[in-house]
Amino acid sequence: MFTETLTTRVRRSGLLDLLTGPHGVDRYTELVDPTWTRGQARARVVAVRRSTPRSVTLTLAPNRAFSGFRAGQHINLSVEIDGRRRTRPYSPANAETDRHIELTVGRHDGGLVSTYLFDHARPGMIVGLDSVAGEFTLPQRLPERILFVSGGSGITPVMSMLRTLRARGHRGEVAFVHYARSAHEACYRGELAEIAATMPNVTVHHGFTRETAESDLSGRLAADHLPIADPEAVYVCGPPALVDAVREMFPSARYETFVPPVFEGEASGGQVTFSDSGVAVTDDGRPLLNQAEDAGLSPESGCRMGICFSCTRRKTSGVVRNVVTGAVSSAEEEDVQICVSAPVGDVDIAL
Repeated sequence: MFTETLTTRVRRSGLLDLLTGPHGVDRYTELVDPTWTRGQARARVVAVRRSTPRSVTLTLAPNRAFSGFRAGQHINLSVEIDGRRRTRPYSPANAETDRHIELTVGRHDGGLVSTYLFDHARPGMIVGLDSVAGEFTLPQRLPERILFVSGGSGITPVMSMLRTLRARGHRGEVAFVHYARSAHEACYRGELAEIAATMPNVTVHHGFTRETAESDLSGRLAADHLPIADPEAVYVCGPPALVDAVREMFPSARYETFVPPVFEGEASGGQVTFSDSGVAVTDDGRPLLNQAEDAGLSPESGCRMGICFSCTRRKTSGVVRNVVTGAVSSAEEEDVQICVSAPVGDVDIAL
């Protein structure tokens, strides 16, 4: 017991970092166990469940460097694929008070990381965790009438909210409407039924849009699908079409979507210079990431929609426009996300 206490005190004092040279103690402890790091949040996969034909659910045991999350937020998860680190944002589905993290990843056609995890995730795998973020969260004062709407793998952040409400003993009215292509692809269907059966304040409806057997709802989203006529708070996560439909009914709805938007822009005709590589191209109107890749460069990138920040690079001169928000940068040096930044005239990027 004395040895353990002394070791802990030495580690906290920073003395071990001095004794182990410029790399610090983490470089040595991770050789014993990759999750034994203080500076990098990592997790070990402790369980894998493929409960639907198009999704995989991972249970992760994070190390002490992981500081937790709020229900509805997303986490950047990193895996190594063919020797290259790939990062994507995923929303935990567990209650924010749980010790483990649960991620349900929907396999998307052409999706590199989602397909890799569906095919290869296994207990014992180590993944990186980084940049917990997002404002898609419950307020401090919980509303009395809450409507959750989700589609496909977009169920995860609102499932986290529902599980958190259950853990808090929330008694307000909650309606949960989830859309999937079929009953076989409906994530958490059994648990949602159990929650509705044991919590009289919770109503759950499923809409199956392709194979309609066992569907509670007919067709796609419509006003009569919603069990609450006048919700105080509305949360929607799923494909853009579903998000847009809910926001048309409820303009103040909080929303989240992880489907990369399609960018359409006009070429500025300026010169884009990737200064570290000595490569220059004529701007064609697309985000800097696309133009860099077409020029033969391989910058690190993740979500490709401005969420994960893994593609951030230094803009040393010029002006760029954020294709998601429309905001135009200054001409001064600054860090920009090249996946959602398009040139406005001549631009130099440290890449």
